[in-house]
Amino acid sequence: MIRDRANVGIPIKNWLHNWIKISSWSSGGSLNTARYGLAGAGTQNAGLCMGGYTGSYSAKTEEYNGTSWSSGGNLITARNSLAGAGTQTAGLCMGGYTTTYSAATEEYNGTSWSSGGNLITARRYLAGAGTQNAGLCMGGYTGSYSAKTEEYNGTSWSSGGNLITARNSLAGAGTQNAGLCMGGDTGSNSAATEEYNGTSWSSGGNLITARSALAGAGTQTAGLCMGGTTGSDSAATEEYNGTSWSSGGSLNTARRNLAGAGTQAAGLCMGGYTTTYSAATEEYNGGWYRL
Repeated sequence: MIRDRANVGIPIKNWLHNWIKISSWSSGGSLNTARYGLAGAGTQNAGLCMGGYTGSYSAKTEEYNGTSWSSGGNLITARNSLAGAGTQTAGLCMGGYTTTYSAATEEYNGTSWSSGGNLITARRYLAGAGTQNAGLCMGGYTGSYSAKTEEYNGTSWSSGGNLITARNSLAGAGTQNAGLCMGGDTGSNSAATEEYNGTSWSSGGNLITARSALAGAGTQTAGLCMGGTTGSDSAATEEYNGTSWSSGGSLNTARRNLAGAGTQAAGLCMGGYTTTYSAATEEYNGGWYRL
């Protein structure tokens, strides 16, 4: 994202020397319910989060207006380690963990959740992307690391092409036909990035910092990931240009098992775990500016 901060008559030959990358996180309004293992969706000014763990499995849904969170309708199935997609008024969540691996899918209309078609493969620690009527989920844990990909049509899930690298605790972004996933746990922290074309996955550029339990946002050609664990809680943020990752501004609060939403230029993250359940919300301002 490039923004013209001020047109000050810069000579054409010097144009490229007068742009500066400014990417940073700022604190937003705290969640009403501190938790980790939650899922996120929506945008920076119309965010959505659901589920998670607070000492017990949570059904809580919250909606963000760019300043503060308010309570939305509870999930039908309380769970953590689920995945999210869609928007604040057309949300989607899938999978997770209750006392066993979950195949539950739910759809949000901005007020309440209704049951959607179950996943083919019940799992937790999966990643999500896309929309309510064209959803995508990948990876996860079923007792072993999963490479499964599934596509949602608003009613039911169908099998997509398997990930190249089976893993759990990865992050997702993009759409059903232009998906992105990164990081995760394969027995060790992964830096692997993969891109989906609606049929199969191909390898993208590796993360700078291998990690798991991170969050993702954005698109396949303008991706964003943040947080996670490298063995210790990470504040690392990275931006993807469709080929390679570059370092972005670090989170104010390093944490793992957080949720993400929004875009590379206007990201949102919430919740997670540090030494306790987190209610922290942060907003990302990413891009290039003319001096």
